[in-house]
Amino acid sequence: MTSEIDISVVVPLLNEEESLQELTDWVRKVCENNNYSHEMILVDDGSKDGSWKKIQELASVNNHVKGIKFRRNFGKSAALNRGFEAAQGTVVITMDADLQDIPDEIPGLYKMIIEDDFDLVSGWKQNRQDPTSKTIPTKLFNWATRKLSGLKLHDFNCGLKAYKQDVIKNIEVYGEMHRYIPVIAKWAGFEKIGEKKVEHRSRKYGVTKFGLERFVNGFLDLATITFITRFGKKPMHLFGILGSLVFIFGLGIFMWLGIEKIFIDTQAEHLAENSWFFVALTFMILGVNFFVAGFLGEMIARNSPERNNYRIADTVGIEMPEVQ
Repeated sequence: MTSEIDISVVVPLLNEEESLQELTDWVRKVCENNNYSHEMILVDDGSKDGSWKKIQELASVNNHVKGIKFRRNFGKSAALNRGFEAAQGTVVITMDADLQDIPDEIPGLYKMIIEDDFDLVSGWKQNRQDPTSKTIPTKLFNWATRKLSGLKLHDFNCGLKAYKQDVIKNIEVYGEMHRYIPVIAKWAGFEKIGEKKVEHRSRKYGVTKFGLERFVNGFLDLATITFITRFGKKPMHLFGILGSLVFIFGLGIFMWLGIEKIFIDTQAEHLAENSWFFVALTFMILGVNFFVAGFLGEMIARNSPERNNYRIADTVGIEMPEVQ
């Protein structure tokens, strides 16, 4: 799909009134200096300050600025998802509104998408200007995500990223999944994912929204996305294997108790009086439950409207409406 707009800059924000003027002026200057046609989509995620009023003011004097306002705070993933839906640029760049990520990085990111043909480029804040309470959890996130996803990126959570339009139109971001967009893109079939070192500055305006809740939710979301992408359409592949292993383990204990009672120690206590009997019974019941969960998952997946929704990159001689 071609577009008359070179770059769409999508900015999710929450209570960032003070930085918006400087941010929009900076983005406009960078794009004009490089002859990029552009739009800037500011998504107000339920701000309580004057952010929306400021967006309206900016849009009235700068026709590149567009805005979306949520009725309440739905989270960064929701803001990005709406911004992606509205974006029309050939290249879509996301950045935070706090000016810790600078617009001067836009040309380098744009070049990697257009000239180097990357599907997605993630920023790497090698020298983070954040407190230790934020950098240590982030390093743990990145290590765990690298191990589970196989993507060799240093900074999955960096807000500064660039995408081909085809990528953002073929992925869905929800919950707190914005941290794992490169992982979502990879499992959607976009394999050429790169990384660029970017400058990171100290927060100039406002306060950070990072907290313990986001740290905990991040690992839960990683487990969720790993399960859905690997087993979402074939849940029996997971639950069937687990059920088999657990059931066989319980059955093995039960058979050993029976052999011991019949052939080794006939005077031993009755099976029902042996604590290992209940251990074996518990494992066998758990194994059956895993199987039932797998069957239920298969039935749900079979009736899902998305069961035959396969992303098509291109066609020859065939017109298909879902080709982006």
